[in-house]
Amino acid sequence: MSAPFLLHEHPQRQRLNNELHARPPMALGGPAQISYLAMLHEGHSTEAEEAHLHQLCDRLGLPFCPVVDGDHWVMEAGDLRLKWERHTEFSGYTFFRNCPQGVPETGSALEAFPATWWQAIPGQVMVATHVDFVAARQKDPTPLLAELLQSGVTVAASQVAEGAAWVISDFRIEAGFSRFTVIDSHLRPRQAGRTIQRLLEIETYRMMALLAFPVAKEVGRLLGKVEAEVAELMTRMGEARSPEDERLLLADLTRLAAQVEQSQTRTSFRFGAAEAYYRLVLQRIEELREVRLDGFSPIREFMDRRLAPAINTCLSAAARQNDASTRIARKSALLRTRVDIELERQNQELLTQMNRRASLQLRLQETVEGLSVVVLTYYGSQLVNYLAKGSKDWHHLNSDVITALSIPVIAGLVAWGTRRMRKKLALHEAD
Repeated sequence: MSAPFLLHEHPQRQRLNNELHARPPMALGGPAQISYLAMLHEGHSTEAEEAHLHQLCDRLGLPFCPVVDGDHWVMEAGDLRLKWERHTEFSGYTFFRNCPQGVPETGSALEAFPATWWQAIPGQVMVATHVDFVAARQKDPTPLLAELLQSGVTVAASQVAEGAAWVISDFRIEAGFSRFTVIDSHLRPRQAGRTIQRLLEIETYRMMALLAFPVAKEVGRLLGKVEAEVAELMTRMGEARSPEDERLLLADLTRLAAQVEQSQTRTSFRFGAAEAYYRLVLQRIEELREVRLDGFSPIREFMDRRLAPAINTCLSAAARQNDASTRIARKSALLRTRVDIELERQNQELLTQMNRRASLQLRLQETVEGLSVVVLTYYGSQLVNYLAKGSKDWHHLNSDVITALSIPVIAGLVAWGTRRMRKKLALHEAD
């Protein structure tokens, strides 16, 4: 018996380690029918999906198996199996029906499950596909491929796992489902499960990546209008002759920048997800290890011709949107610089005028101070005159003489006091 683990571990350690073992492929020990649904679960919680899985177990009379980490669950009921996986944007439901006697020519694994149950799965269908996994002894690939060549139908076909199986599909939706035919030559059970899982992931990630294609077209129309308006604004910028014209141009550029930024915010996740999904598609195709068949396009070539142009359109729209945002920001900065320079020039002129006014006010103030000295001297001399007249009985001096002698003294004192007060005010202002 091993000793207990006594170290303090990170709360996410077990969950992170389990990611290496999450969503393992289902082993296929023989012929089987597989149906797969990928449901966009926006607005539907994990609890709602689990409750719906509970309903299936109740209908089939099975105990509900615990959900592993809340995003993976497998149910087995005889020849029937169901694998549920919850991803960021969608949930995958893979239905298996073992066919020990051989895969029938018609029907699907989905028909073995209650129709009222799978028709009520939460979410919107993004991918729905059937896979017939048959043995080479049941369905010889040579006459089947020859028949497809003669029919002229566009089909992707190749050998996978270095020749251990054949994969055939036209990637078209008929009666709501696409279809794959996998003819097994000598795949091992786990290898067969991985091959089926890769095909389903290619189909799922292909469709999820293409969700960005309509968004790219919408962004393209918006950018066409924005770029035309930016070109017109650049012409107006060259013809602008007044600060008012430049301010109007800056307002229009700011409006366009807001539109592009809003579009970027709304679409950046979708474009980023498309690029990530496309990389997963290429990775899963690489893992198939395809071998070309004469007269047929392998899945990689099929995707390069059909899927790659759409993804390139999405990536181009994202790059064009970023470029438009950068160019508008650069032009706004240039125009804002012009406006700022004009404002600085106006401020400089205003300061010059203020200095001129201040100089005039100073001269006026000095003039007023001179008049103030005269006025104060006059009133002071009058007071001296009144005092001299009132006290003429005490002395024999002429009051007019006293008044005349007091005028220079009073004027000097007033001038000295005014100058002293001005110096104090100047020192106070400097401090």
